[in-house]
Amino acid sequence: MNLPEIIKNDPYLQPFEADFRRWEDKFNDKKASLLGEKSVVEFAAGHHYFGLFKNPSGWVIREWAPHATKLYLTGSFNNWQELEDYQFTAVGNGCWELKLGPDQLAHQDLYALSIYWNEGQGKRIPAWTQRAVQDPETLIFNAQVWAPERPYVWKNKTFSRSPEAPLIYEAHIGMAGEEASVHSFNEFRLNILPRIKSGGYNTIQLMAIPEHPYYGSFGYHVSSFFAASSRFGTPEELMQLIDEAHGMGISVIMDIVHSHAVKNVVEGLGNYDGTRYQFFHDGNRGEHPAWDSYCFNYSKDEVLHFLLSNIRFWLEHYKFDGFRFDGVTSMLYFDHGLEKAFTSYTDYFTPNIDDDAIVYFKLANTLIHELNPNALSIAEDMSGLPGLAAPLRMGGLGFDYRMSMGVPDYWIKLIKEHTDENWNVGQLFHELTSHRGDEKVVSYAESHDQAMVGDKTIIFRLLDKEMYYSMRKDQPNLAVDRGIALHKMIRLATITCAGGAYLNFMGNEFGHPEWIDFPREGNGWSYQQARRLWSISENPELRFHWLLDFDRDMINLVKREKLLEEPYVQWITDNQTDQVLAFKRKDLLFIFNFNPAKSFEGYGIHLEPSKYKIILQTDAHAYGGFNRIDDRLTYYSIPEAGLGSTHYLKIYLPSRTAIVLKREPYKSIR
Repeated sequence: MNLPEIIKNDPYLQPFEADFRRWEDKFNDKKASLLGEKSVVEFAAGHHYFGLFKNPSGWVIREWAPHATKLYLTGSFNNWQELEDYQFTAVGNGCWELKLGPDQLAHQDLYALSIYWNEGQGKRIPAWTQRAVQDPETLIFNAQVWAPERPYVWKNKTFSRSPEAPLIYEAHIGMAGEEASVHSFNEFRLNILPRIKSGGYNTIQLMAIPEHPYYGSFGYHVSSFFAASSRFGTPEELMQLIDEAHGMGISVIMDIVHSHAVKNVVEGLGNYDGTRYQFFHDGNRGEHPAWDSYCFNYSKDEVLHFLLSNIRFWLEHYKFDGFRFDGVTSMLYFDHGLEKAFTSYTDYFTPNIDDDAIVYFKLANTLIHELNPNALSIAEDMSGLPGLAAPLRMGGLGFDYRMSMGVPDYWIKLIKEHTDENWNVGQLFHELTSHRGDEKVVSYAESHDQAMVGDKTIIFRLLDKEMYYSMRKDQPNLAVDRGIALHKMIRLATITCAGGAYLNFMGNEFGHPEWIDFPREGNGWSYQQARRLWSISENPELRFHWLLDFDRDMINLVKREKLLEEPYVQWITDNQTDQVLAFKRKDLLFIFNFNPAKSFEGYGIHLEPSKYKIILQTDAHAYGGFNRIDDRLTYYSIPEAGLGSTHYLKIYLPSRTAIVLKREPYKSIR
């Protein structure tokens, strides 16, 4: 029997061959029992059957509630009464159906289910609803009939994600504006999309899109999995946002949360039909000990149908270009990976791993790429399970990328625990380039996680209180000079060593000075920190625009040179005494002098005979530097002795600077 390709590429996985074969067998068995003669795309069509629909003869609504004994549709159209005309009929396999005339419901009517079971009764928002709204006075959620006379007409019907490496702009609609309020899809489309385009990013990752009762959950406690959050606007306004992004050549992916669900009973799926185990595991296994939420049971065919249909819905209905799967580590392990270091292969291949979750991921990634071969599938995982971001054909789980969560952790640890003089540039290069050869990763210096209250962004760690008092250009400050220099170098090192893709959270590119703190009782329900202060990045009297200008030029350079499409990063040198790091990627040479005190005249970088020009450098005046480097020069490698001897590129390296040089055509006289 042939070995799976993933094991051929990594002989250290051979002791765990049985695990890979078990996962593949379970995947094939599940496909056979689940799909029969259908494709996974045909199977994942629950949103075309369940939920509320308008048809030529009127309306039909269907729901799955196997433990229920009786269902009524109540709403603003019948004064929230349980009337016989609005009672569902059981149609088998736990499914219920109600057919209504064309005049019994109307666009924007509010509705809910009244579900009875042997032990009781309760109001429920339908699990398959595509629209839920919250009353601003009572804060009660209801489903809403959404059937506008004029459906949205897409302008960019044939958009397909570019094969270029993803340069991801992570964003939250509600906090994307400057005013202390919840912002809208329209405001994001009009005000933020142009910023992202000018910044050079080619992919937007939207957080908090599926409906969630508590705004401060950042969208990670989902209640209605098929409903775009109404607090940001209408479904058509989200479609228009995505459509206009596509018109700019920008892909849009979304955070999808299939790792858990909010515990809320009325708004969510908790105790939906009177049982805890309809969608979730029963008992302790069904409750996440750290997130106060319920955990899906991936062994149930009906749950797989619900989740896979959810994936197809977002791809087809809203034309999203893929997903970042949240909480993958939590799904993979029975202990959710909590307090786990994952330091050896034996930490992955244990009875602690959930085979049903493995099968779900294989099904999900099969579905995504059958629907849209160019769609992105990204795993937010901190374990580093081998095969997670390897293709299915190799024996992997099929994700296109894994979030490189160790990189921001490394930067935080470095800044917190070590003075500049002790930064180890060799270890730095190792940490930034370390990932499995059979996977691609999304590298990032910081995401929304580091911007949340209780944590600190990189700029905050570097500047602390000086962020508030010394960011004017007419206020010389050595601490601010240091912070701005390192902020640029950290980002440049991260993106140029990235393992396939790069991510930035909105505002971090210009060193946003406020943390994120959503309205809550502890802050008086204030929106003061749930916003982004774009104006400071445009103020010519403040230093923030230097960081923004550098980020724009850095991103556009990486995109123009197609740098991340080249997987190989070639180490040149890491001199720990000098704290100088140099490496190559494609025909670009990157030289970093992290030394906080020493500048080096005529520093020698060992290269083949070559000729280079500087195309970006962090010390330029335009980026808040001191302009100590003459980037008009052409740099030639020089032989150490005779023409046949070792060549060195001699260059001036000011302290705390990074230089990007591009190789030019050169004819050696050797």
